[in-house]
Amino acid sequence: MSTLHIIFSIVTNDYMFTGGMADHRNGGNHPTATKGAAGGGASGSYSIDAATLTRRLQSLYSHWREHREDLWGSCNAFAVATPPPSDDLRYLKSSALNIWLLGYEFPETIMVFSDKQIHFLCSQKKASLLDVVKESAKDAINVDVVMHVKAKTDDGLTLMDDILHSIESVDSPVLGYIAKEAPEGKLLEKWTEKMKSSGIQLTDVTNGLADLFAVKEAGELTNVKKAAYLTASAMKQFVVPKLEKVIDEEKKVTHSLLMDDTEKAILEPARIKVKLKADNVDICYPPIFQSGGNFDLRPSASSNDDNLYYDSASVIICSLGSRYSSYCANVARTFLIDSNANQSKAYQVLLKAHEAAVGSLKPGNKASDVYKAAFAVVEKEAPELTSNLTKSAGTGIGLEFRESGLNLNEKNERVLKAGMVFNVSLGFQNMQTKSSKAKSQNYALLIADTVIVTATGHEVVTALSSKAFKDVAYSFNDGEEEDDEMAQVKVDSNRNEALHSKATLRSDNHEMSKEELRRQHQAELARQKNEETAQRLAGGKSATGDGRSSARTSNDLVAYKNINDVPPPRDLMIQVDQRNEAILIPLYGSMVPFHVATVKTVSSQADTSRNCYIRVIFNVPGTPFSSHDPNSVKNQTDIFLKEVSFRSKDPRHISEVVQQIKTLRRNVVSRESERAERASLVTQEKLVLAGNKFKPIRLTDLWIRPTFPGRGRKLPGTLEAHDNGFRYSTSRADERVDILFGNIKHAFFQAAEKEMITLLHFHLHNHIMVGNKKTKDVQFYVEVMDVVQTLGGGKRSAYDPDEIEEEQRERDRKNKINMDFQNFVNRVNDLWGQPKFKGLDLEFDQPLRELGFHGVPHKASAFIVPTSSCLVELIETPFLVVTLSEIEIVNLERVGLGQKNFDMAIVFKDFKRDVLRIDSIPSSSLDGIKEWLDTTDIKYYESRLNMNWRAILKTITDDPQNFIDEGGWEFLNLEASDSDSDASQESDQGYEPSDVEPESESEDDESDSASLVESDDDEEEEEEGSEEEEGKTWEELEREASNADKEKGDESDSEEERKRRKMKAFGKSRAGPSSSAPKRPKFRR
Repeated sequence: MSTLHIIFSIVTNDYMFTGGMADHRNGGNHPTATKGAAGGGASGSYSIDAATLTRRLQSLYSHWREHREDLWGSCNAFAVATPPPSDDLRYLKSSALNIWLLGYEFPETIMVFSDKQIHFLCSQKKASLLDVVKESAKDAINVDVVMHVKAKTDDGLTLMDDILHSIESVDSPVLGYIAKEAPEGKLLEKWTEKMKSSGIQLTDVTNGLADLFAVKEAGELTNVKKAAYLTASAMKQFVVPKLEKVIDEEKKVTHSLLMDDTEKAILEPARIKVKLKADNVDICYPPIFQSGGNFDLRPSASSNDDNLYYDSASVIICSLGSRYSSYCANVARTFLIDSNANQSKAYQVLLKAHEAAVGSLKPGNKASDVYKAAFAVVEKEAPELTSNLTKSAGTGIGLEFRESGLNLNEKNERVLKAGMVFNVSLGFQNMQTKSSKAKSQNYALLIADTVIVTATGHEVVTALSSKAFKDVAYSFNDGEEEDDEMAQVKVDSNRNEALHSKATLRSDNHEMSKEELRRQHQAELARQKNEETAQRLAGGKSATGDGRSSARTSNDLVAYKNINDVPPPRDLMIQVDQRNEAILIPLYGSMVPFHVATVKTVSSQADTSRNCYIRVIFNVPGTPFSSHDPNSVKNQTDIFLKEVSFRSKDPRHISEVVQQIKTLRRNVVSRESERAERASLVTQEKLVLAGNKFKPIRLTDLWIRPTFPGRGRKLPGTLEAHDNGFRYSTSRADERVDILFGNIKHAFFQAAEKEMITLLHFHLHNHIMVGNKKTKDVQFYVEVMDVVQTLGGGKRSAYDPDEIEEEQRERDRKNKINMDFQNFVNRVNDLWGQPKFKGLDLEFDQPLRELGFHGVPHKASAFIVPTSSCLVELIETPFLVVTLSEIEIVNLERVGLGQKNFDMAIVFKDFKRDVLRIDSIPSSSLDGIKEWLDTTDIKYYESRLNMNWRAILKTITDDPQNFIDEGGWEFLNLEASDSDSDASQESDQGYEPSDVEPESESEDDESDSASLVESDDDEEEEEEGSEEEEGKTWEELEREASNADKEKGDESDSEEERKRRKMKAFGKSRAGPSSSAPKRPKFRR
């Protein structure tokens, strides 16, 4: 399955690393022999392998004697002095020779090798451990071993003189030593002084030792492979998931913190599922993380204390190396976050160059051929990047992180041999790209792998960590905001025009009945709505919405990349490979692997003969109800296995296999589903925490919906308003949600009145992750009452003092919670009133219960409440938040005489969105809903039947011109259709929607169920303010009677109060035109 793609990189470290290392290291964590001797000399826990010692003594002397003139400086003898232990992480030729030859590092020990003798100057404890060398040296190379044991109080000068005198006994003595290693400690300083003052000719033997270590034995290569496996596993199993989590959850993490966490993971292999002993493991250098435009590809780079930067067009470079039994391995990867075309091309060119360099690592080639192959690729693919290419393609690696003499540059003519190991590191530095953000303008790229030269070619031992572009690129598809802004401006202007036209219409007809005014206003809205829809469809513009493309390409399902990865069969029986997410099924004597995602169902069954059967059904293209798989379309000519069945007499094994397959399949499906959701997230800016000057606005003891995952006890948290957003967190470190002000589309505050909770609700522009759930709605609430059940079950008196006191406490608690929420809302509204947030147009909105109605928006009945800008239901889940500005029309369905309830269909301007249905609304709410829709300038229609909206919208989108030509939405106006058919009997003229008056008259005609037509006298009397009842329709009379019953005669006051509340809710007035849409009122108490 495809995974979330990210890129990493590792820096080559060519020099000694010092400082900042953990206390557990001793001389770079090389095994030291002094610890073993502390318990009693040779009987300690350490012992020298005599067979290895004999073999390597022979290799050392044969190499020295063969290359004495060209690599060893024509020396008759050479000295290797090992410094005291140190907490610094360092790489020394002297330490490397100790480990290579003896298996351990012997600090403060001087070894002098000559043709006839080997001298050791050391303490008594070390001398006892080195006794085994005497016999091995005699048998292997016929050389005597002379021990010079130094007492604690002895300065060793006399012993040094003895060693030098033995060297001077030969003709023309030349003494070799490691010239680049500065003496450390008193013993080595005195030894260096003795050598230089002895008069013996000195020469450097560094090249001889480097060439000796260059070609590794089989055991050494095994250690390198183990170190490489640990390094690649740390990158794949720890670093990549760690960075994915940081990026997905938009956390602020410093480079140095990532370094510390990664180092701990390497030093504890069990954490990353690597079965290596922790005692044999160490790091090559502190892991390096770089981002934010500051990149250093030199070996001395380090992780700073800056936060990890992962905004658009940014690059993250990570490097890590580990050691196993003192042998090093290194890997480097680069993350490209939402890379642009230039960055993607540069990485792909670098990848080709790196592969060319690796391909040139063959026996017989020269070291310069490796760099030249990489340079040739860059010169051909992107010649403008040749100046940015690093001057070396890597170095040799082994006991030292950087082996001298094995640099892969264009000047090194060293011939490559089988058994050599290289850290192939290639990068582009000082790169520039166009970006509005300064930290994304500068970037670098780096790829490194550990490669072994084999007899037939090479082996990349860190290949477990993929460097392919498709596996390391992390991409977000951000939608264009400019189109949304332009669409919003257009919507606002249309609403303003509607206000002008509406106000003018009402001022000319101020004495008309309320019902007729509403009809005339709806007719004007119909004309405007049809014109607006026609312009949008004719222009091919998409409706408003957050239609952001976030689909991610799905790759073929691969259980095993090659046949060598398939585990060897134990028996010809069904096996489940949890690690590779595969099941192995025996077919015709062979184990055939299938990825678990290809399994549709698995079941088991037993028969009367005590036999058990297991049946596995696979996803096959073309079968009914099978999910669409793009791979099936790609591989139409392939042969697919539909199902297999096996019989077994072991019911327990059958049950275990079925359970394992089901569990594995469920985990894979869950993981890929969550991964797909995360891949569609839009990158947001980082939350800026409040500083010392600005104390965050805080609201405590809140619960969140949706809830965090996990089976543990849920914990309340705290909501804080910071500089550019909210942060909700609990006492658990992983339970945290950031909501940025710029991502808030609507904010609601609903105090508890008849509900059990007081809440704050945020409806967002773009999805965020709450735990592992992707959501656009986040709610924070407090329960204002505790649910208490009387154990006795008996009824308590209404005058019970305890009952009265308890009710009073509940009222006080509810009022206090409501007041705390109100204070928080007021302070946040003041914060949003600052000039820097003016463009966001944010303000907490409050639902108005007097305009609410009951309905079924999903599966259960709920109380749906309008606000000044939305229609919401915030108590029951799933939540309902409908933005009024996104509504095209509303159709009231199943409206007619004798119906106890009706339905509401909300059609959005984005015709690709499904029509929202709110069913089973009581008919008593019909007039209130029509009045509310009319007040908010939403065109509504009525029908007696439910409409098939999916087919209607498909017809509109398929042929928008025909929809426009036939009058747009007026096909829903059944009253207008009836009026037109009546008028056609008297005149052949067609309907023209330019005049409002005929439509108004036709609607009045249709509204009378008895087809009564008001006379001209009635109209004149109504215009003159007549109050005679015969001028009113049945609908008006019925509504007035209902209102009179409900309000007990207080019609005028309640009507005026209701109108005042409506005007407050929608922040506008029909009294007259205004130059701009009025601002929503602030809700304060």
